[in-house]
Amino acid sequence: MLTGYLAAKGFEGVVEKELKNIVFKVGGIFFAEGDVQTSYFSQNIWYDVQDISFSSISDAAAKLKQMGKLWALYPSAYIRRGVLITEKLSYFKAKPISFPSKIPASPLGSFTLVEEKRLFAASRCLSPFAHGEVFFQESKVPPSRAYLKLWEALTLLGVHPKASDRCLEIGASPGSWTWALQQMGAYVIAVDRAPLAESLQNLDRVCFLQKDAFSMKPEEVDAVDWIFSDVICYPEKLLEWVLKWSQQFSNANFVCTIKFQGEPNYEVVKEFEKIPGSSIRHLYHNKHELTWSLIRR
Repeated sequence: MLTGYLAAKGFEGVVEKELKNIVFKVGGIFFAEGDVQTSYFSQNIWYDVQDISFSSISDAAAKLKQMGKLWALYPSAYIRRGVLITEKLSYFKAKPISFPSKIPASPLGSFTLVEEKRLFAASRCLSPFAHGEVFFQESKVPPSRAYLKLWEALTLLGVHPKASDRCLEIGASPGSWTWALQQMGAYVIAVDRAPLAESLQNLDRVCFLQKDAFSMKPEEVDAVDWIFSDVICYPEKLLEWVLKWSQQFSNANFVCTIKFQGEPNYEVVKEFEKIPGSSIRHLYHNKHELTWSLIRR
């Protein structure tokens, strides 16, 4: 069995270290033999990759059509031939989506040419978006683009705060996540030692607490439905905080960014994974970080 691991941009070396039994590399995709492996910094994973030889452009398109309907070309080698094959397939073009939106319902396969008359193709991939790239219709209101990774995380999870939900966000300044949550209609308790951006200080349904979130005790906060963190801190510190607060708020959903300095700390990542119901992945809008989520309801 062959599996493809498309590294997030800039993390090719990290993904290469994560994997065993690599037999082929095309651009930023590593193809490895054996069972599917855990690769935290892969932006997309191609399952059950087929090694296909073809005699012509039409033959390649016909063989892909037999495997699936919609295909995204990963352009690395023989790009012009890949484009010609794509033109004979069902039309597909990635477009910016609004938030909230459901993930695409139709399966999207991926393929890439490795020789003039040879391609690798997978009809099933980890991400429902081409190459794991999620584009949104952006807003100029929030003080930074950090809200995009929150939108992406919630889109992939298929759930987001409702108008009646209460959210706690730590490390809120300058306020991009606070803005995004408030726009969903939720009530937000935003905590940070630094103030929110001036443009966000008078938002309805936002209670700002100017204090160190790590010195807070769970008993100081009334019941919340969601807990969010994009705070800059060592992963060990965030883990300790999450374990304490997840026990106190046993029904709350969590979405947190695990940020790294230098090499990724996989020991801490595995401790996050041990929390029942956890999921961890590198989002398209993540940088040197991973997004951990815990959805309980």
